[in-house]
Amino acid sequence: MIAKVSSVRKTVELSQRFYFEAAHTLIRDIETESSRRIHGHTYEAEVTVRGQPDPKTGMVLDLAFLRAHIQAVRGLLDHQFLDEVEGLGPPTLENLCAFILEKLGSEVKCLAAVSVWRRASGDRCTVSV
Repeated sequence: MIAKVSSVRKTVELSQRFYFEAAHTLIRDIETESSRRIHGHTYEAEVTVRGQPDPKTGMVLDLAFLRAHIQAVRGLLDHQFLDEVEGLGPPTLENLCAFILEKLGSEVKCLAAVSVWRRASGDRCTVSV
């Protein structure tokens, strides 16, 4: 007999991915002219929640709830000049992860990690709670 996830009482991770398009500049110790000029990226992000499924619903968290909160955060970043996003700081991958984590953290109680990456350049950052 195959047990349901909710009856096994295992910890489950559930993730939702999204993307946003944004521009920025970046002043850094290793200066490159291309970093200082306004340029843009397609950023991909993943939000992971962790917990035990609710015995009644079988869900760690309703994905509709998570998607609604992600959409609100995405609206703060998508098609924006990241240098001007209040509370972000320098628009690094590390700060983008922290920003998303902070914006979702108060609403999504079982938040476990946020990852942001740029597929074209192979860069990725993950911040875990």
